[in-house]
Amino acid sequence: MASPDEEAALQEAGRRLFAGAADFATAADTLESLPPMQGHEIAFAGRSNVGKSSLINALTGRTTLARTSHTPGRTQQLNFFDLGGRLTLVDMPGYGYAAVSKAKVAAWTDLIHAYLQGRANLARVYLLIDARHGIKANDAEVLDELDSAAVSYQVVLTKGDALKKGEVQARLDATAAALSRRPAAYPEIILTSTRTGEGIADLRASVARLLAERG
Repeated sequence: MASPDEEAALQEAGRRLFAGAADFATAADTLESLPPMQGHEIAFAGRSNVGKSSLINALTGRTTLARTSHTPGRTQQLNFFDLGGRLTLVDMPGYGYAAVSKAKVAAWTDLIHAYLQGRANLARVYLLIDARHGIKANDAEVLDELDSAAVSYQVVLTKGDALKKGEVQARLDATAAALSRRPAAYPEIILTSTRTGEGIADLRASVARLLAERG
């Protein structure tokens, strides 16, 4: 547990980390088109329409860095965003969306598996879960994949403003219980809302702490 001074320092480090340059770098839809591994990467995964692109925009203080859409499944490749050489953010294709061909879903799945298992500079996957629904069956499948690949991951609950005050702690407790025996799960769960800004500074601080630990 960080002291108040340590927490304040991490919040400031997180603010600085995401306050500088942030640009789209490249996109990859095949293993061969993945960019060279350099520096630290963090990836954002989650069900379609969970709010990955909106969260990336909120973290970086941009409105259009990552493309958002009301149509689930818009992100159909791995999108890489460069934070001025400080860090690379990766927006992964959403899962759980069926209105594309089975061949396309299979290709996405193979690419994601290859990326997760072979990306040595991947520091952590932030797995986004809709706070209104909690961990669903296809979320659990991704958790199994991450545990199997021994990839560090942390759960971020999105759309937290949709919960009533009395529901928040129950959702956090249920999520923590589901993660308690998963070996690759980072224990801290972050509740966020891109509408109100709740949890954004905490998530930035979490990334700053991760990079400090990674040196």
